[in-house]
Amino acid sequence: MNLIKHVAIIMDGSGRWGLIKKKSRNYGHKVGLNTVEKIIKETIKKKIKYLTLYAFSTENWKRPKKEINFLFNLLEELLIKKTKNLNENNIKLKIIGNKKPFTKKLKKILLNSEKITQNNNKLQINLALNYGAKFELINAIKLIKKNKITVNEKNIDKNLYTKNIPDPNILIRTGNTKRLSNFLLWQLSYAEIYFEKKLWPDFNEKIYNKILKNYLKQKINFGAI
Repeated sequence: MNLIKHVAIIMDGSGRWGLIKKKSRNYGHKVGLNTVEKIIKETIKKKIKYLTLYAFSTENWKRPKKEINFLFNLLEELLIKKTKNLNENNIKLKIIGNKKPFTKKLKKILLNSEKITQNNNKLQINLALNYGAKFELINAIKLIKKNKITVNEKNIDKNLYTKNIPDPNILIRTGNTKRLSNFLLWQLSYAEIYFEKKLWPDFNEKIYNKILKNYLKQKINFGAI
């Protein structure tokens, strides 16, 4: 039995990496996709069932419009190109976040990718897009009140984007920034948090495996002795 069921990652630093390389932030975002592929393959090797990737937050709309458009065009191209491959490799894709502000084209592509891969069970990738934990919690409480049920931990869990998904065992944030940035605030209550100095395009399987091994050495008591 694998003690690590779910890894969540804040993929930070791609834009800065691009500038360090004397190119553009967008170049960094594009190169960062190679790291995504490497980490997905390694997650499958380690028989971890859930991988949540923070791709675009509710706060990221403050970025320059050209960069936002580039990111979403990159996502559209990626899903059109890779959804068949995800399906052939028994990988399920689930989008967590508020899809309402997205274009009709992007919504259609996201829905199609989710539909095609919905029955797969080797790995579930939760792609956090226009995701904010505060919005998620407020939305969950609104749904609970609308359905006139008791506000408790169990019912909040049932009304989050991540319902029926185990909470992350591990959170990794690359990019040498030590904060959660409104990501899975409810679900990360007992996660081990690893802040990695390397920027996302430089993150690799060796560092990832070191973190996984380190986690397995920990004794998690959930408040007990």
